[in-house]
Amino acid sequence: MSAANDIRARLRACKAGHGGWSEFENACTEALTYLFVPPLAKPIIQPRSYSGIDRRDAIFPNRCHDGGSNWAHLYKELDARMILFEFKNYDASEIGKDEVNQTRNYLSKPMGRLAVLCTNKPPERQAHIKRNTIYSEDKKVILFITTTDLIEMIAIKERGDDPSDLILDLVELFYVQHE
Repeated sequence: MSAANDIRARLRACKAGHGGWSEFENACTEALTYLFVPPLAKPIIQPRSYSGIDRRDAIFPNRCHDGGSNWAHLYKELDARMILFEFKNYDASEIGKDEVNQTRNYLSKPMGRLAVLCTNKPPERQAHIKRNTIYSEDKKVILFITTTDLIEMIAIKERGDDPSDLILDLVELFYVQHE
């Protein structure tokens, strides 16, 4: 089985809820690494802030400062030095404004103003409204990517295209929908 097929199978096999959270985080991190490393650097997994209060799921350093790549564009536009990914594998609960606000709080000035919530299901309306408020207040962009999107990006890479095009598309769609 190819690496791409293995990752797709692992993403699809993740059990929703608490029982599958670890496998979900591992499968998503593996997918993101497959998709984006390089040009992004290998992820820093479960890093804690110095005080130990904050624990982020995965951070992919973005060292693409120059050139015409999507990551260089995001570095310039959103100061996206470190790309934060948070993983939410919910069963009965919805992905709402609290999850978005938590992600907002993890974005520090040195990291930049771009984060991605990887979810096993689409977030509810309140999550979308909250991210609009966050952008209006802080100019921080929080994207939502489902496992379906990750699987689509794997297919994009297999075709020889750049899977980060989908990230840029989601940023632009966010700007269009922001109110």
